[in-house]
Amino acid sequence: VLSVAAMMAYVPMVFLSPFAGALVDRWSRRSVMIVADSGIALATAVLVLLFATGHAQIHFIYGLMFLRAVGGAFHWPAMQASTTLMVPEKHLSRVAGLNQSLHGMAMLFSPLAGALLIEVLPIQGVLAIDIGTALMAVLPLLLIRIPEPQKTRSADQKRSSVIQEMVQGMAFAVRWRGMLLLIVGLALMNFVVNPAFSLMPLYVTRVLNGEVLQYGVLQMLFGIGFVLGGLLLSVWGGFKKRILTALLAVAIMGGAIAAMGLTPQGWIFLAGGALFLTGLMEPIANGSFMATLQAAVPKDMQGRVFSLLGSATQAAVPFGLALAGPLSDRFGIRLWFLIGGIAYLVVASAGLFSRSVMTLEAEGDRLCSEENAQLTTESVVEE
Repeated sequence: VLSVAAMMAYVPMVFLSPFAGALVDRWSRRSVMIVADSGIALATAVLVLLFATGHAQIHFIYGLMFLRAVGGAFHWPAMQASTTLMVPEKHLSRVAGLNQSLHGMAMLFSPLAGALLIEVLPIQGVLAIDIGTALMAVLPLLLIRIPEPQKTRSADQKRSSVIQEMVQGMAFAVRWRGMLLLIVGLALMNFVVNPAFSLMPLYVTRVLNGEVLQYGVLQMLFGIGFVLGGLLLSVWGGFKKRILTALLAVAIMGGAIAAMGLTPQGWIFLAGGALFLTGLMEPIANGSFMATLQAAVPKDMQGRVFSLLGSATQAAVPFGLALAGPLSDRFGIRLWFLIGGIAYLVVASAGLFSRSVMTLEAEGDRLCSEENAQLTTESVVEE
């Protein structure tokens, strides 16, 4: 049941995202977010009705998870691409840090709130609250205006098909060496670390000799670190070179995760400190990476590039999950954390010594200028 549920959440993000990104760049991003959030609310309302009438079955829940993931495949790139149109470039890191901090608060308090609500409300009541939160996300979008990205003259004259625009976005990212290396690095990190943290309950019981209470404390330390890290980035803004901030944060995370793999039996305080440091650095890395991409990717291609990034990084997770269980049973859970930490350090070091990665924003501007010049030339020839 859990594996099918996970598949329902992953499949749309991996396979639908590139197509969704092309539509995000083609349509009004504000409208995309309104429709995505409204669709999620409508699907949840149907499930509430099924539970209330006693007709709910497991495949309906799978369907809801799939539809929510479809909505997310459209909402996430539209939201990230809209940020660039509304926030001055110098404040992108701060806004990204604030978003990460809000995500950390949700991650920290949602499990507790969910447990309390399930105790006092029937499942349809809990789902009804979820509908309310989705509609709350729609309301601000109805009241604000999001500017549309400026498109090239030739792009306005010669409208491509959605598939052509999707392929164009992929080709743009592949030709951009720094972007390609970044996508590969992020996919590698997701491949090794997401499975490691899925093993946290076993890590706590087998390595730290802990129980449910200790697991909860460690999760709380990570969540507190995550919130503080996001707030730190929102106030500080990071270094002038955003990618440097991201890579240094990844290197520190790598050291902390590797320390979890080297933690002696029962040393829960060392593991707690490492987990807090990981949580502190993750929003700084995530926010700085996103701010770098928002500043570097042409505004009228951000939906496609961000969707490709999300698709590639999420596609790596199931393969890591498939390997993590057997390898951890054979060689121990510590090994997977150690491998994950080393992978983070390798990615950070490779990025710091890669000219293509360190000059990501400048290279993006150059490619954008070349593409605009090529499109303009093609338009003149056709005329």
